[in-house]
Amino acid sequence: MITLLAGGTGSVKLARGLSKMTDDLIIVPNIADNIWLHGLYICPDIDTIIYGLAGILDKGRGWGILDDSFVFMEQMKKLGQDYWFNIGDKDLALHVVRTNFLNQGKSLSWITSWVRKMLSISIEIILPSDDHVETRIETPFGDMHIQEYWVKNSARFDVSKIIYKGIESAKANVKAVEFIKNSDLIIIAPGNPISSIGPIISFPLIRNVLESKKDKVIAVSPLLGNKAFSGPATKYMQVMGIELSPFGIASHYKDIAANLVISEFDYGYEKRIRDLGINVYKTNIVMESLQDEINLSNYLLNNLNRA
Repeated sequence: MITLLAGGTGSVKLARGLSKMTDDLIIVPNIADNIWLHGLYICPDIDTIIYGLAGILDKGRGWGILDDSFVFMEQMKKLGQDYWFNIGDKDLALHVVRTNFLNQGKSLSWITSWVRKMLSISIEIILPSDDHVETRIETPFGDMHIQEYWVKNSARFDVSKIIYKGIESAKANVKAVEFIKNSDLIIIAPGNPISSIGPIISFPLIRNVLESKKDKVIAVSPLLGNKAFSGPATKYMQVMGIELSPFGIASHYKDIAANLVISEFDYGYEKRIRDLGINVYKTNIVMESLQDEINLSNYLLNNLNRA
C-alpha cells in the first residue's frame, strides 16, 4: 500500500500519475485551506485532488472544473458581494451539496467518500482530520485566512507568522494514521511544505507514525534550486527560517523522511543532504505533461519502493 500526502497543484499532478500506475494508493489531502464563504464550506485542496482524479480538472488554472462557467460569480459581483474567490458554476454544486450534508450532521470524511464514489474515483481519499483547521497568515494588516492572503490580496503583504489554527484541539483521523502505519511507501508530494504539507504533518499522531517509518518516507522536492514551481512556497519558507534550496527541504523533513527526490540539475546539494543522513535521488521532477507525471510516478515506485 502506498500513501501520498498531498496539497496544491504539484500534488494533484503526482496523484494523477500515481493513480495511472497503481490502484493500491491512498491520498491524504491538506484540509487547512478549507474556508467558509457565501455560507458554503469550500475545500480547495480536497476538490483539486477529486477533480484531478476524475479527469475533469481545469489543468490550465490548476483548480476548478474544465470548461466551467462563472455566471454565479458575475451575479454576486453585480449584487455587491465578495467575488474575490472565483467559484465556477459546476464547482458551486459540490460546495452546496457538501454544505447540505454537513448541516445534516455528516462528517467531512463521509462526504468526501460520497463525492469520490459519485465521480467514479477508485482511489481512496482519507482526510487527516474531520475537525476544522485553517492556515492563518499574520501580516502588518492583521491576521487572515491563507485564501484571503494568497487569492484576495495576491500575497503582497509581509508575513510575520504562519499558524495552523485549531490544530491543537483537532483530532487526527485514526483511519489515516492506520493507513500510514501500514503503508509500504509514504510519498510526500511536491506541495508547498508550509501551507500544503505542513498542516498534515503537524497532527502529532500522524507525525509520530511518520517518524517511526521515516525509512519508508520519500519526499519530492517542490523546488528547482531556490525557486518554487509555483505559489508562495519560498516566501513562507523564509518566514519559517528554512533555507530556500533542496537542502532546506531536506532539513525541514529530516525527522520524518529518510529519502528525498530532487531535480537532476540540483546535484550540487547532494552531499549536504546526504550529510543529514538522507538518501538522495535525482531525476526530472518537473511535471508539464501527463507523461511527466507517469514518469516520475514510475521512478518513485520502481526505484524507491525498496528504499
